[in-house]
Amino acid sequence: MRIGIDLGGTKIEAIALDDGGAVLCRRRIATPAGDYAAVVGAIAKLVAELERHTASRGTVGVGTPGALSLHSGLIKNSNSTALNGRPLDRDLARALGRPVRLENDANCFALSEAIDGAGAGADAVFGVILGTGVGGGLVVHKRIVTGRNHIAGEWGHNPMPWPGADEWPGPRCYCGKTGCIESLISGPALASQFAARTGRRLSAQQIAAAADAGDRHAIAAIERFEDRLARGLAMVINVLDPDTIVLGGGLSNIQRLYTAVPPLMSRYAFSDGIDTPLLRALNGDSSGVRGAAWLWPGA
Repeated sequence: MRIGIDLGGTKIEAIALDDGGAVLCRRRIATPAGDYAAVVGAIAKLVAELERHTASRGTVGVGTPGALSLHSGLIKNSNSTALNGRPLDRDLARALGRPVRLENDANCFALSEAIDGAGAGADAVFGVILGTGVGGGLVVHKRIVTGRNHIAGEWGHNPMPWPGADEWPGPRCYCGKTGCIESLISGPALASQFAARTGRRLSAQQIAAAADAGDRHAIAAIERFEDRLARGLAMVINVLDPDTIVLGGGLSNIQRLYTAVPPLMSRYAFSDGIDTPLLRALNGDSSGVRGAAWLWPGA
């Protein structure tokens, strides 16, 4: 049995899978806010509950915001700041009495979609998270590529390619730089840009719905978003040329992206034609927690 944990800023989800990937048990609780020790304890309790329910002991994989630093062994780059500077894998291993595999949540998403999701059967899958942030993960032959510095897939913290006059130097990103892709196409970025242009405060999802209803300002906002997304993904294609790109996160639910963005990617990528499939995640919100469970391929 494999147990996966998706450690988010507001919720912790746990899942138990059998060897074929069928769900045996699932639980979800609120994340203890700003309390690292309570987070470790909550995960330990969830694992114990799953194992009581299934009467089995499982391997444990954890998807978390941020990543383990290869230099210090501590969590870095997490927007759940209570985790930063902490040896989360070691503390969880101690609490659970077994080794724990820990990976960035976007990498877990990509792994899930590569194993039994929209990218199943593809050799190289680039998984994209479009939501509060913009992340990504690369999976080749069903194995996560983390890179020498454990930052592979972080396309959201590159500058927007081929920036327009209104995109340079661009908004300041929380990483300290300006003009990052994330600062221009995340959900909050789309909403704030729309409010600045129209004076109307709508969420990214509401803007997409208004565009579908024919609102010309919303249509213009979504078209700008599509063009920016296409430029960012064309850069990914130029560097990695994956077999498939799979979208997840809240903005992946905008259906028109899957028809509007691919022709735009072809316009920007360095080729005379691009046929890279752009697919919506098959496992939806469960991709992250399933990918965490699949961190143990030999279970």
